[in-house]
Amino acid sequence: MRETKVIFNNEKLHYSSELMRALAHPLRMKILEYIDRSGKTQVNKIYNSLGIEQSITSQHLKILRLSGVVSANKEGKFIHYTINYEIVDKAVKAVNNFLGKKVTV
Repeated sequence: MRETKVIFNNEKLHYSSELMRALAHPLRMKILEYIDRSGKTQVNKIYNSLGIEQSITSQHLKILRLSGVVSANKEGKFIHYTINYEIVDKAVKAVNNFLGKKVTV
């Protein structure tokens, strides 16, 4: 009988789980859809357009920022959010590989 060893890179595994957690929330997906349509936007435009509280929007944006899905750039007194499509593409490819089929975004 053959012994199988599976070795995980804990750092990559942790990042991957945080990335999937960030993308798995319905409200975060709505925020991402809004940013995608806008191209670049501010937090006040997001919460006013989606009808959610500013604090909740900021909490979700923090999770998206920490996972690398969105980038935040300060311009004057405003922070503008954009989607990091490279990270989103990598997540889609990883899910496709895992499922063995093509998932589209």
